[in-house]
Formats: sequence, structure tokens, C-alpha cells
Amino acid sequence: MSGKIGIIGGSGLYDMSGLTKVQSVAVDTPFGKPSDEYIKGELAGREVVFLPRHGRGHRILPSHLNFRANIYGFKELGVERIISVSAVGSLKEEIKPLDMVIPDQFLDRTKDRPATFFGQGVVAHLSFADPVCGQLSELLYQAGEKVGACLHKGGTYLCIEGPQFSTRAESKLYRQWGADIIGMTNLTEAKLAREAELCYATLAMATDYDVWHEGEEDVTAEAIIANLLKNVETAKRIIRQAIELVPADRDCLCGQALRDAIVTRPEAIPGAIKQKLELIIGKYM
Repeated sequence: MSGKIGIIGGSGLYDMSGLTKVQSVAVDTPFGKPSDEYIKGELAGREVVFLPRHGRGHRILPSHLNFRANIYGFKELGVERIISVSAVGSLKEEIKPLDMVIPDQFLDRTKDRPATFFGQGVVAHLSFADPVCGQLSELLYQAGEKVGACLHKGGTYLCIEGPQFSTRAESKLYRQWGADIIGMTNLTEAKLAREAELCYATLAMATDYDVWHEGEEDVTAEAIIANLLKNVETAKRIIRQAIELVPADRDCLCGQALRDAIVTRPEAIPGAIKQKLELIIGKYM
């Protein structure tokens, strides 16, 4: 079961071509249902598990995604690493539409979305200073170079609530904050992946200049999807190449993220919560 690689497909990436031994798997979690059935298979000789973030047919708003169920489902299926593909707007002149970015930091502008497995009698405080797996991100970058993508290594992903795009004033403010790209999903995934002790990295596909750029038309869903479809095949090639580069075993710290993070005494944790979080905290109880 261990060692599988998870792939989250964002807007425009609703399937993963090239999979063999394909099997659809429905998963029920203690946190409800994930966005869709998971697609298990083999790619480049490795076991992979694919999930369309917004569901097949793009049915679920960013704010309404069951992020906890999505990440928990990957964990339940034996995934250890997640590559998340996401559409983003560019907040920097040098990050052009159709470029790809592998961010290493996040800024949070979300609200009212559950972003932790904990609570209800158990408290954990994890380190999130470096919110993505550096090793997995580096492999994604190497893979992008190998396929000749126009790629930017590092940068800050600003995560907004959505579903509306930013106002012009917000977009200009985010640029002053030093953010590089803007999206609606990946920060919440990264937080939960860290709590689940999964490696997580983002492959962000720039589709537009948001609304700060005076020389460009304002961002529209139609323009975003059009640019995404141009880049989807490149993203698939990067993912396949990255999977070939990923070693069988992990030696990063992602798999030990909870080791010193749970501050509630084991005997004080309600039995029902222990059972609910067995997959997440069991090895520390």
C-alpha cells in the first residue's frame, strides 16, 4: 500500500492519460465524501492515484471543496506524496501566461473553510514555515526542465477564497505584498497534507495576469480555460517525468510532521476522536 503518488488535477486537468491498470475507487472518510472517485493505476512504472479536484465536469466551487476528505482519502489509499496541479493568475510581469511555477510559500486570504483534521478534544500545532516538500518540489522543477517547459522555481502563492476573482485594488495590494501568483485552493491542501504527513508540491499553470496588468484584458473564466487547455499536455509530461524521478523511499521530514506536534495528552483525547483520527495519529498514540 505504501509509496503511491497522488495527483490532484485542477481546472482543465480532469484525467491523467497514460495510466494502465486503471481502477475507479470510491472512498468514504470520517470527514465525508471526496470530490469524486479516485482513479488508481500505473504511470511510468509507479502506482499513482488521481483525483479531479473539482469533480468530473467541474462541479464544485473552491470554497465548497471537502479538502479534508480529499487528503484523507489519499492517505487511506496508501499515498505518500501528492503533486497538485493548479490554475493560477500571475502577479509578476516576468511570469507570463502559459508559464509554470513551482511555489514554495503561501499567503492565506481564505475564510470559513476547514483547514485542519484536529479539534473536538485533540490539539496539534505543526511547523508550517516551509509549507511544501522541498525534495518533491525540486523533482518537479527538474522534470519541467527536462520537458522544456517555461518554468519558475519558487515564489509565493496567494490563496483567496473565491469564487470571484480579485478586485483591481486587491490585485495591486497583493503585488505590494510580494506575492507571485494567485489561486483559490492549494494552501488548504498543503496544510492538510502536512497534518497527514504527506509530501506536497504544486505545479501551478499561469493562465493570465489577474487584473493588475493595465495592458491585458481583465481575467475571465473563458480565457483561463483556453490557456489551461494549451498547457495541460505540458503539465502531464512534467508529471510523468517527475514520477520517474521520485525515489521509492522518502527521507524528508514530511513523514514525521506530527511527531512533536500533538500537545493533548493521549489519555485526555476522547475515544471517539482517537478512532476517527486513527489513520492520522495512530502511530503516536
